[in-house]
Amino acid sequence: MSCPICARPASPSYRPFCSRRCADIDLGKWLTGGYSLPEGVGEEEDETAPEKPSLPH
Repeated sequence: MSCPICARPASPSYRPFCSRRCADIDLGKWLTGGYSLPEGVGEEEDETAPEKPSLPH
């Protein structure tokens, strides 16, 4: 398995990353929204998906 950040071989201590540095880079991307989906993605799926029936109250 290779590191998803730099493509070096993964280290068992930091798997799936090769080092603490790459693990921290990945964490930083998560915390700053670097892995978020752009707006509008998934809206097409919602329009074509069948509506769920509402439950009676």
